Amino acid sequence: MRQVFLDHNTTTPVAPAVRDAMWSFLGDHYGSPASGYSLGRAAQEAMEDAREQVGALIGADREEIVFTASESESNNLALKGVFLRQAIELGGHLIISAVDAPSIHGSARFLRRLGFEVSIAPVDADGRLSPETVAPLLKPNTMLASFTLADPETGVVQPISQLAELCRSRGVVVHVDATFAAGKLPLSVDDLSVDMLTYAAHTMHGPKGVGGLFIRGGVVLEPLIHGAGEESGLRSGMENVPGIMGFGKSASMAGKLLEETRPRMTRLRDRLADHLRHGIGADLKVIGERVERLPNTLCVAFPEVNAGQLLELAQEVNAWTAVPSRDDGRSTSAILAAMGVATRVARGAVTLSVGWFSTEEEIDFAAGRLLDAWERLRG
Repeated sequence: MRQVFLDHNTTTPVAPAVRDAMWSFLGDHYGSPASGYSLGRAAQEAMEDAREQVGALIGADREEIVFTASESESNNLALKGVFLRQAIELGGHLIISAVDAPSIHGSARFLRRLGFEVSIAPVDADGRLSPETVAPLLKPNTMLASFTLADPETGVVQPISQLAELCRSRGVVVHVDATFAAGKLPLSVDDLSVDMLTYAAHTMHGPKGVGGLFIRGGVVLEPLIHGAGEESGLRSGMENVPGIMGFGKSASMAGKLLEETRPRMTRLRDRLADHLRHGIGADLKVIGERVERLPNTLCVAFPEVNAGQLLELAQEVNAWTAVPSRDDGRSTSAILAAMGVATRVARGAVTLSVGWFSTEEEIDFAAGRLLDAWERLRG
């Protein structure tokens, strides 16, 4: 059966050039980067070159990049690392948003159990945060604010620079999860005005199992993994050199190809939306269409159907939904719930995200299969 992959916000196929960059470090170049012998020095030098490439994508110096195993680990290190630097009895306050990743919310729940305060900033009907809703949450003991630059489900992009400037003007450290924007939008840690930034290779045609955390000079974190002190003492353990090499190559490609891939992905996203609108009409709801979205992301609510059942019928289309095919009529996305999307609408919501290598022919084929499944479900 033919397969069309439209879930590039969850993960992406590894680009051939990325596989090539990794290959020799899975074979001949197997030395430990912490060792002083020649194979170790070669691994260390290559890893530092990759660190520079990863930093360049976001306008950071390589000394400001710590390699991790994932977006989740980077987010955990950023949040827990700030609060665990001090005695718990001294307290502290964290601000996150209603549309942050599970690793952000999970870290926040952990910190709350330890006794720290947590506030959750709401979003409007378009899924956007605003300085006006964040400002009242700031307290004298607020230590950190963490936001997600772009939501992988809706594609909605947040006004991070405005939020960051507000928080930093109050002496609050700002972290942003940019995992789903990296490789799709131009990124600069200085333009965003953030102190820490999370990203990962697997969302920009790099390998799974490797992430990064930008940490601005002056921000001090408590490490979560203790040992021999790799990654400037913040992430002990043998580095994943092949994965890091792949991350470096994918970051380099993302920076060089952005002017080409960004408009191309936008055209494919809009082509898919046009096909679906033509087949369904005005009852099709495009989530977040009134605000800036990722160029590759289309979140649509198919009317009067269950999204999980829709994707089960359209087996050729690999896409994402929060709705199980056998639900109780109330199971929907937490993100859409935070936006106030009605349950009957959210039950039909599917996220379709294109990648660098998606084609018009794939878009046309996928639209046809989705429309056919929708018609069959409606009887």
